[in-house]
Amino acid sequence: MSAEGSIEKKSPAASIRDVDLSDEKHRPIHVDNAVTNINAKLANPLAGLSHDQLIADGAEFARTHGLEHLVEEFKKGALVAQDPLVFESLPYLTEADKNIFRREITHRWDQPKTLYYLVILCSVAACVQGMDEAVINGANLFYAPQFGIDPNKGPNKEQNQWLLGLVNSAPYLCCAILGCWLTEPLNRWFGRRGTIFICAAISFLACIWQGVTNSWPHLFVARFVLGLGIGPKSSTVPVYAAECSPASIRGGLVMMWQMWTAFGIMLGYVADLAFYKVPDRPHITGLNWRLMLASAGIPALFLMAQVFLCPESPRWLMSKGRYGDAYKSLARLRRHPVQAARDLFYIHVLLEAEAELTRGRNRYLELFTIPRNRRAALGSFIVMFMQQFCGVNVIAYYSSTIFTEANFSEIQALLASWGAGAINFVMALPAVYTIDIFGRRTLLLLTFPLMSAFLLMTGFAFWIPEGKGRLAVVTLGIYLFECAYSPGEGPVPFTYSAEAFPLYIRDIGMSFATAVTWLFNFVVAITFPRLLGAFKPQGAFGWYAAWNVVGFFAILLFVPETKALSLEELDQVFSVSTRRHAAYQIKAFPHNVKKHIFRMKVAPLPPLYEHEGAIGEKHYAPGGAGHA
Repeated sequence: MSAEGSIEKKSPAASIRDVDLSDEKHRPIHVDNAVTNINAKLANPLAGLSHDQLIADGAEFARTHGLEHLVEEFKKGALVAQDPLVFESLPYLTEADKNIFRREITHRWDQPKTLYYLVILCSVAACVQGMDEAVINGANLFYAPQFGIDPNKGPNKEQNQWLLGLVNSAPYLCCAILGCWLTEPLNRWFGRRGTIFICAAISFLACIWQGVTNSWPHLFVARFVLGLGIGPKSSTVPVYAAECSPASIRGGLVMMWQMWTAFGIMLGYVADLAFYKVPDRPHITGLNWRLMLASAGIPALFLMAQVFLCPESPRWLMSKGRYGDAYKSLARLRRHPVQAARDLFYIHVLLEAEAELTRGRNRYLELFTIPRNRRAALGSFIVMFMQQFCGVNVIAYYSSTIFTEANFSEIQALLASWGAGAINFVMALPAVYTIDIFGRRTLLLLTFPLMSAFLLMTGFAFWIPEGKGRLAVVTLGIYLFECAYSPGEGPVPFTYSAEAFPLYIRDIGMSFATAVTWLFNFVVAITFPRLLGAFKPQGAFGWYAAWNVVGFFAILLFVPETKALSLEELDQVFSVSTRRHAAYQIKAFPHNVKKHIFRMKVAPLPPLYEHEGAIGEKHYAPGGAGHA
């Protein structure tokens, strides 16, 4: 065993090259063979089985799980499940069967109405999330003076700035320390739909509760409870979508979470504008901000009414031994019984393989003790941390406060905030395509310098004398920042984290990554009011501009590319030591600047990895089982 805890791979069929920067000789990279073997087994547990064995296994599965009337479908489904792309060569399938699978490839968006209804459900859930986050933006302008924590006036304004941040950040504190860690038990006890219903109910009640609070501690408690509705939902809905979706469109559907969250943020700003001029009523002070906060509960009602009309996750039903119900669920989500049989059989063998391969392993410990896993955790930590410290949620939660600092009127500040939300949503639309065209790492390296520059532009604009274009430059800087954020740090972190970890610890890795983003969301939300008071807008924006520079170099040195890589290639990428990866990138950076920016002719560098044609058979995350 090497110092990295893995076995040196001698075979050319599994080689990967790295660069010795002192003499440019290539030395082998040590790949963790145990992790690679688990990945390969989980990628396709049916690999190597004969067609006769698959037919027999499919028939036995149907008979032993109360699906005798579907024996023929499960025989065919088991055959196709081994490799869904070679169905044309299977003589057991009829021409009608083959037409079903051909259409699945050529018309991948031709899906049952139930599946699209589920897509609408997940979109509404994302909108609930976005509104829960955004409505506080406009309410800041009103509840803080009413509750005696005005951050701009009074002898205790420094303390008030911390208290304002504490109240605003309460949901994210709850998500980080409690909400995210309740995801697994809630899903185990109540299923995906039950968890979503419970979270939506908590969100609705907490939003109403926010609207009837009478002090800042009371509002803090209400918003803390709101975190119980945000945290588990943010982890459950993408998993639910992935487990119910066909493999061919799964990536696009899971990506919609980020896009519709942006839409919900925009709706939050619409609610702020809609209730801005609502006057107080007798014995009700601050009716406008109360309606702003309570309005975020309306989409949660639609989610509660909708969720049990969708089928439960087949994977969850099978984990509870409810195979008959799991088939009924899949039959509603697929066009033909043979497709449902194929996916049900594959989920079954995958669940069995997972149980066998992870028995006796401490997966939580292995997330950090196995070097390949630890480097994936480092990359996910960086992208999740920088999603918060790039400064985007400063704008999401405090843009109205920022605009009023630039001498906008309150209604102008709310309109300008709505514009930022609209740009965030519109620019999220092409991200579904650009993330797979340009790659995760490339998008981040391109957008971090832009975000830094636009934040500096916004901050420096506060030095422009009033009436000399200050308002226009502040607004333009924030809008350009949103344009840079949406295709980069918007969609990349969750996509990257879902890809980086080996299959056997992917759920734990995603829980870790989600907790990281909520923890630092809390840090950003609680500190910004005091940061704005102490540093003024120029220093506050300069602070986050500097973090974008830090983020650029952190991505450059420590975050490998994961786009379109097989499981074996991912194992090889993350088996390169952190030191050697960083050393290579330090040398490659000036080389790439000369080549791509100054258009100079430079000698090519030896590659850090060698993927194509070097590792034989490749495996990818399996379909039909919910691996996003």
